[in-house]
Amino acid sequence: MTGSLSRFNFASAPDSWGVLDYPGPSWNQSYEKMLDEMVEAGYRGTELGPYGFFPTDASTLGPQLSRRQMALLGSFVPVPLGDEKSAKEVVAQIRKVGGLLSELGAPFLVMADAQSEERDRIAGRVPDDGSAGFTPEQWRHVANVVSEAAAVTKDFGLDLVFHPHISTYIETPKETEQFFDATSASGIGLCLDTGHCAYAGGDSVAEAIKFRELLRFVHIKDVDTAKLEIVRRDKLTFEQAVEAQTFTIIGKGSIDFPAFFRALRLIDYQGWLVVEQDVKFGATVIPPVESVAASLRYLTGVVEDLDLQQNEKVGV
Repeated sequence: MTGSLSRFNFASAPDSWGVLDYPGPSWNQSYEKMLDEMVEAGYRGTELGPYGFFPTDASTLGPQLSRRQMALLGSFVPVPLGDEKSAKEVVAQIRKVGGLLSELGAPFLVMADAQSEERDRIAGRVPDDGSAGFTPEQWRHVANVVSEAAAVTKDFGLDLVFHPHISTYIETPKETEQFFDATSASGIGLCLDTGHCAYAGGDSVAEAIKFRELLRFVHIKDVDTAKLEIVRRDKLTFEQAVEAQTFTIIGKGSIDFPAFFRALRLIDYQGWLVVEQDVKFGATVIPPVESVAASLRYLTGVVEDLDLQQNEKVGV
């Protein structure tokens, strides 16, 4: 029997070191030291993080990854999907990032709607009646942009996947369904983020099973639901929620990861899972290298226990 540890590959990402999507103090960290710490923690893959944090010259970044035997998996690319005026800029950004990923042999480009002030004010508390969402005209625009993005990524040999994200217009399970209904012709897949799913009121087990035919990439995050309740009660923004340490080391929060990995086995998911903890740069109580190592130890234990249970069930 093939064990889960052979079907699941765990990677890390710069956001666990507090790297934000835009330049600032968090970008002044040494990326070489960060890669060294990922390797020290036991990871063999990483995401690119926001374009520009790691070197954007493949001849510079490639050797840094190779000497550490690190795989590059993809990049998170947030774009304003509902803005009809930005279509050309959206495709240009995807082409720019896609070119670097392709040169370095990365398999994925992770698209998301860009965060907005309007949605940040109701993050985690989006009404289910659609009143705070895209208009029918905007959904048609989303379909067109995603279709163009899919064509560009295909030319680069990349798999385009979509990440429902907090503080965006595609955050909730219902909005995720609307997105895939609108973009079904494009062939785009799902990048399921367990933490963002929970924050948005979803169940990652249910979402994995619902989208089993589209699930091609996974981001692993954990959340403290007691703190999330306070975030919702006090109407905090996503950034404030991160500062309040709503996201935790994997296994220290409230997400049922044994159930989630049972679901992944049920739907025969295989491949990479990116382990992340959204933190505020410079405000981590535990150094990132220790937190990502603790997360990996926990996840490794989860899948080993599932393998043991399965083997005992079949009498191996």
